[in-house]
Amino acid sequence: MPDALAGADWTDREVDLIVADYFDMLGMELRGQSFVKARRNAALQELTGRGRGSIEFKHQNISAVLLRLGMPWVEGYKPLANFQRALVDGVERRLAASPDVFENPFSASPTGGLHEPESLFFEQPPAPSDLDSVPPALERIVRRFDPALRDARNRRLGRDGEERVFFGEQASLRAADRADLARKVRWVSAEHGDGAGYDISSFDGAGRERLIEVKTTTGHSTTPFFLSENERAFSDERPDAFKLVRLYDFARQPRAFELTPPLDRSVLLRAAVWRAQF
Repeated sequence: MPDALAGADWTDREVDLIVADYFDMLGMELRGQSFVKARRNAALQELTGRGRGSIEFKHQNISAVLLRLGMPWVEGYKPLANFQRALVDGVERRLAASPDVFENPFSASPTGGLHEPESLFFEQPPAPSDLDSVPPALERIVRRFDPALRDARNRRLGRDGEERVFFGEQASLRAADRADLARKVRWVSAEHGDGAGYDISSFDGAGRERLIEVKTTTGHSTTPFFLSENERAFSDERPDAFKLVRLYDFARQPRAFELTPPLDRSVLLRAAVWRAQF
């Protein structure tokens, strides 16, 4: 239908309708359920009086907000910035009313029931970005819903990510005809708890040590993460062996890249916690 409201600001009611529609589509997508975007767009046109293009742009705007929050977004709605403050407020209302949507996006776990472990394909890591460029309208919501803190306290997500890398390392070594080394791969954090400065002890095909710290997120490749001082110090102590494996998009199909010391060459390290001592 023609967009008779083109150029007019969206009302809170309209924003809440499109945000609810977006999160419903995202939940269905992550659960592997099908839906027809065109039909949902048509239904929103009837409810809001907005045109098809205006609704699609708004869906892309929501993806841009979720990008900053380290959340998965609906495939096909590429993040599009330059959104209004009202849209940020609408996403915040949704997450405040249903915090589980942010804490554990639809509880997808790709490692469940893993029977034939596969090697991980490591992509090129993203380039460091200027985090000071976060639009002011997003600063409050990012502080309130911190994706790094969310992932750090999701112990199941962390354990599932470590498990995926553990089996992936074994599979890679077997594929390289190094079954002898595959048998020696150890899940250190599961056997001895945190504190070693890394999670998994493995090897490359030549037998060199790979001491792997795993960081997992359901978000995208540039979602921030917490790095403990112990992990950072260990990366400096063993730059020859330390590897930081970042798993992302874990609610769908895990993707990965690897960082090597010095870490501050690859990521922007910023103090997040201060220790007060007498």
